[in-house]
Amino acid sequence: MGPSKRAVRVGDLILREMAAILLEKTKDPRVKGVTLTGIHLSNDLKSARVFFSTMGEADAIRRAQSGVDSAKGFIKREIAARMELRYVPEISFIHDPTLQHADHMESLFDEIRKKDNS
Repeated sequence: MGPSKRAVRVGDLILREMAAILLEKTKDPRVKGVTLTGIHLSNDLKSARVFFSTMGEADAIRRAQSGVDSAKGFIKREIAARMELRYVPEISFIHDPTLQHADHMESLFDEIRKKDNS
């Protein structure tokens, strides 16, 4: 069974707040350039899987992962202060490779266009 409407709605609000916190309040240089791409909040609102993306190779992804993991406690405190939730969910950050795949596909399409034009 999929997430409830409430979990989706609250998850979207949490994701928006997290993005603002990362952009405005987090000073860790490892999280600069990190984009939050989605959230899956459990139906009981106690755990959240937050998907993030960053441009770069595997080393940049590892740095970003360690940056968001180390900012987890700070983000939870900020969400608790900003939102009226009974429980602030446990957060786990997961890398989302969608942007890298899209970039790779775009480069393949460019190669095809170049071959067609020659």
